[in-house]
Amino acid sequence: MLIKLTDRIYYMPNDDRTDRPILGLVCGDKYSLVVDSGNSPAHANEFLADVCKLDIPPLKYLVLTHWHWDHVFGIEAMNIITICNYLTKENLNKMQKMTWDDFMLDERVEKGEEIEFCSKMIKLEMPDRDGFKTGNADLTFKDSIEIDLGGISCLIETVGGCHSEDSTIIYIPDEKTIFLGDCICEDIYSGEWSYSREKLMPMINKIKKYDALHYLTSHHHPESKEEFFDYLNELIRIGDFVGNGYLENEVIRSYTEFYNKAPNEDEICNIRSFIHGNMKNI
Repeated sequence: MLIKLTDRIYYMPNDDRTDRPILGLVCGDKYSLVVDSGNSPAHANEFLADVCKLDIPPLKYLVLTHWHWDHVFGIEAMNIITICNYLTKENLNKMQKMTWDDFMLDERVEKGEEIEFCSKMIKLEMPDRDGFKTGNADLTFKDSIEIDLGGISCLIETVGGCHSEDSTIIYIPDEKTIFLGDCICEDIYSGEWSYSREKLMPMINKIKKYDALHYLTSHHHPESKEEFFDYLNELIRIGDFVGNGYLENEVIRSYTEFYNKAPNEDEICNIRSFIHGNMKNI
């Protein structure tokens, strides 16, 4: 089901059951643009079926926020001009050489090339993957690109961060809306899930320069500027408190003494993520 966010923007909500991310739709006067392709052909086709019910200009562009499977497995089903950062393209090239049956998925997990969570979600979303091949991009850019849809433009910028080096955001200034993909999430592919302050803080600064009212991260409901900035500032606070620390018990003890209260579950999770990031640099 597509939800109307602004006069020109719709989105399909995420679904945690099989790790489906938000899919976005931006409607210009001449063309429409899609944000991310979905985590399967079925996901993409459900989105396209809902788009067909709308009286909007034809779909022309698909923009990928990054290369992870849940954002790119629907490329072929979308069947429109696909745009991404050149780093995303490099990973799509690698993925096209892979096979996705259970045996090969399990082998990649065993080798550390894939993580158990993603393997599980792929199997749930796509029980039958016989002959499945991933799609690829048509156009690439390095740092940023602007797409004119007629009467409205999309500013597309690669911001990096911890989650993926190619993390890309899509900002629609006329609608004061920004699609963020997974850029504020942890690094999930190199051991324990982790944050690196060296990567996270510059990325946050890039996001904060945009004037937006609606912030859409891929696996969460849309947030207001106040809600989203509260979350960003909380990450900054925890990251600054952890600093270069890498002993969890000591950091939690210091936190409890400083704030005169023990950290809650979310705070402990973020503390651990920053500690894991520090430990990777030891």
